Amino acid sequence: MTNAKRIVLSSDHGAVALRQSVAAHIGAKGWDVVDIGPVTTESTPYPKHGREAAEMVASGECAMGIILCGTGQGIMMSANKVPGIRCGACGDTFSARMIRAHNDANMLALGARVIGEALALDIVDAFLSTEFEGGRHAPRVAMIEGGDAQTHG
Repeated sequence: MTNAKRIVLSSDHGAVALRQSVAAHIGAKGWDVVDIGPVTTESTPYPKHGREAAEMVASGECAMGIILCGTGQGIMMSANKVPGIRCGACGDTFSARMIRAHNDANMLALGARVIGEALALDIVDAFLSTEFEGGRHAPRVAMIEGGDAQTHG
């Protein structure tokens, strides 16, 4: 069973500093943070880091994940290749709440070259404090996961 407060963080070389700030921020809020690096700003490929974090979420080792690269887009695309992952790249708090409430996202991607630290921490808080609403959204999430392909109202 997954620890509901265990979260994996990873990034590429361009987002190390912001990832470390996010890790400290959520660690102070009681999350069990598993930071899988990298620890230096030496060039490293974002697909590798997105996939490794996503595999930890998909396996149940971690309940959630936060991944970062320059824009958040590339690392998100890599994570979403792992079955069971629903990751969204967000640059605002409304989107962060909606990917949780309506899409049951289990991972968040951030762009270190797109948003500043204060906004990133607000986005993280919005993402982590929002619960999936279920209801009419559940069949749509099932469709994302490859389930029932019928159109639901």
